[in-house]
This record gives sequence, C-alpha cells and structure tokens, in this order.
Amino acid sequence: MPSLTQLLGDHGRLLVLDAASTCTQVGILSATAPALWHQAPEEAGTAIFMGTESLLERSGCTLSDIHAFVFCAGPGSMLGTRTIAMALRTWQVIAPHPIYTYQSLAIAARYAWAQMPGRSFGVIADARRDTWHYQPISATGNLPPLQRLPASALPLGEWLTPENFRAWALPPHPAATCSYDLAKIFPALGDGDYFTATAAPDAFQHEAPVYKKWSAQIHQTPPRPA
Repeated sequence: MPSLTQLLGDHGRLLVLDAASTCTQVGILSATAPALWHQAPEEAGTAIFMGTESLLERSGCTLSDIHAFVFCAGPGSMLGTRTIAMALRTWQVIAPHPIYTYQSLAIAARYAWAQMPGRSFGVIADARRDTWHYQPISATGNLPPLQRLPASALPLGEWLTPENFRAWALPPHPAATCSYDLAKIFPALGDGDYFTATAAPDAFQHEAPVYKKWSAQIHQTPPRPA
C-alpha cells in the first residue's frame, strides 16, 4: 500500500474526491505546488463536478494534466461514493490514469490520534440496521482492521465520530466529534500506507452482497373451494 508521499513522487499531480460526508471535498495535490481544496454542501452528483472544474481552473490544468485519481471508498454515504466511482469510470475513458482508494475512518482516526498521541480510541460511523462501522486505533497509532459490529458489541472506551457523517441512530453512549477536513488531514498522512490501487472503483462493503435466486412460476388459478 503506497503512502501519499509515494503517490506524489510517482505521479506528480493527484485529484482527490471524497463524498463520504455531507460536505463533498475535492482536492488537487501536487509535488511542486501548494494543495488546492474545494468543499461544498451540495449533493455529490453536482458538487464533485463543480469542485473539479473550479480547481482545474484555479490550477491552470485540464483533466489530462491529472496523473492519478484518489477517492474515498467509504465508509460513509453510499450514494456519494458510488457517484464518484461512476465519474471515475467515465473519466477513465477520456483520460485513463491510476486510481487509488482510501478508507475514511482510518484517516480520521490517524489525524485525531496525531492531536492526542498516546491515547487509544475508536472512530465509529452508523452502518444502519443497529450496526456500526468501528475503526480502532491503539495508543501507539496502529490501525487494526475496520469492523462492522452490532451496537451491543461495540468495545467500551472512548469513541469519536467524524463531523458531517450521516447517522440514523444514536450510538450506545455519547461520542465526541472529530475532524473530517481533508485540507487538514492529508498533510498529516505523510508516509503512512493508507492508499490502495484499484482498477474498478466502487464503494467499500464489508462483504460482497448476496442475491437470492428468483425462480419464475407460471400463474395458476387457485383451486375452487369444495
């Protein structure tokens, strides 16, 4: 898994897209120029294109000048993330480039830990149906695998939840809010291995969806009562 430093060294200019929260965030990161960021409260289907167009104009670039795409695969807004994945699949036809994903709760946890090193806690986000995404981080800053747990199985301890993430239920006990401002988070990622290459951009899921096979049956008139 490459780090942000490696991505910038290998590709020079990156387009970052994130619609995990209610605030869509777009960034252009360059190895030779200051980072540019755009945030908008509009829905992802509008905001990612407006943000990208605005940043390309500000940077004096075109989409062909972007050398790699980086996007948040989740957890977070499934609709927003899939909208970005659809846009990337389209842009790959116009200007094919490497694509990398990152996990929202992992980068939020790492940034929060950097503000209070030496503490262990978990970053949580509502996964619906009385379950929660749970990203623990140890006192030394290690990130165990992301889990999806029933509310009753969430480990005790300190919990944080990223700002502007949608929630349909209250956590079992109060959780403080942590930052999900990528303009602050990305400079703190440095050499950490938070990014994964992908050839097929899509939203993160803990497990592959299972579909029930449907068997067609010819309609029959119900029997008449005796």
